Amino acid sequence: MTRGRIRARIRRSHLYTFACLRKHAAETEDPHQFPGPGFSRIVCCNEPEFHEKKPFKYCSNYISTTKYNVITFLPKAIFEQFRRVANLYFLLTAILSLTDVAPFSPLSMIAPLVFVVGLSMAKEALEDWHRFIQDMKVNARKASVHEGGGQFGPKTWSTLRVGDVVRVDKDQFFPADLLLLSSSYEDGICYVETMNLDGETNLKVKRALEVTLPLDDDDAFKDFTGRIKCEDPNPSLYTFVGNLDYDRQVYPLEPSQILLRDSKLRNTGYVYGVVIFTGHDSKVMQNSTKSPSKRSRIEKHMDKIIYVLFSILLLISLMSSIGFAVKIDRDMPDYWYMKPFVDSKLYDPDKPAASGFYHLITALILYGYLIPISLYVSIEVVKVLQAMFINQDLHMYDEESGTPAQARTSNLNEELGQVDTILSDKTGTLTCNQMDFLKCSIAGTAYGRRASEVEVAAAKQMA
Repeated sequence: MTRGRIRARIRRSHLYTFACLRKHAAETEDPHQFPGPGFSRIVCCNEPEFHEKKPFKYCSNYISTTKYNVITFLPKAIFEQFRRVANLYFLLTAILSLTDVAPFSPLSMIAPLVFVVGLSMAKEALEDWHRFIQDMKVNARKASVHEGGGQFGPKTWSTLRVGDVVRVDKDQFFPADLLLLSSSYEDGICYVETMNLDGETNLKVKRALEVTLPLDDDDAFKDFTGRIKCEDPNPSLYTFVGNLDYDRQVYPLEPSQILLRDSKLRNTGYVYGVVIFTGHDSKVMQNSTKSPSKRSRIEKHMDKIIYVLFSILLLISLMSSIGFAVKIDRDMPDYWYMKPFVDSKLYDPDKPAASGFYHLITALILYGYLIPISLYVSIEVVKVLQAMFINQDLHMYDEESGTPAQARTSNLNEELGQVDTILSDKTGTLTCNQMDFLKCSIAGTAYGRRASEVEVAAAKQMA
């Protein structure tokens, strides 16, 4: 049995006469090929024009965080406005005011609705325009890019392409996700501040591959070429899988060689890197979500109040229409002088139910001012003024960085300062690393009058 099992394990292809002529899987596959989907990105270093052709055609480094654009602003903004219950109600009443049952002219119902919706849409457009201006400032930043022949020149962030070799100096942000090639230190290390990514103020150490350490000046990139095969764009900030094919050798890459966009170079003179991910393919943009439609708790509570007011309005209108139908049925035939001059279906004694229904619509329009449309106008004006005050508040100005407070949206002003829960991963987040001099003894001489913690604890025990 044992000998039979061993023979069963032997593949028949190994016993064929010409099996020696076949290539094994280890020989046919490249050492830098990754199995499975998700590892199809190929980057040709210092050859950005290679990625402008299909099937590559990677996205540009232009980013946009706006909520609307020229095409989608009108439908999206109108949808956002009529998500509010009051606006939807006044839209229905404005449509009904165009019929014969309206007790007054349609202009008196349409004009307030257009004013309220137009004011809110103008506010949304203004805030989105400010986001667009901030995006333009980021896209217009300058980066030093290799132009050929060992010469580096300035180039805007938005025009960076995959495969470009970039030089980043001290205290500058990385324009895209880069593969670290070399730095001003001989061992190829650099220090990166990732506060914009994960909030950590501690500097992280990045280290380049030893094979690329000689690329430490501009002239070294005159004939530099390489090929990177790595993972596709994904939102994971702390993982990276890939290989660098350089100088006829394949070298594995790790997350410690990746410089992420929006992180800053610290305590290092300069670094050289090749662009891997650009624009919305970068990891920081993969983690960002589209600008959501934010609504404060006060606005949601106002919708509940509108439901209550609409229920009261409907009840009053129903009572009025029922009384009107009864009056039409019983008294209208006797009160001949109250009959309309023109035959109308609205006041037909032969059809009191239909007359009561038409009167219900009239009552809903007539008593509609029970729901205050001016309340939304007042709240929108107050929100805009609050956002202006926040932007001009001197107490919120940071003198070290020279940046004032910027209210990117005024929809959540009511939520400011309402801290409900604090989540902390460690105690150091909520403590201050500060050392105060209390007391010391040098050569038998005591310095300092404040009591130390040991003395305070001893005094408590004695007491």
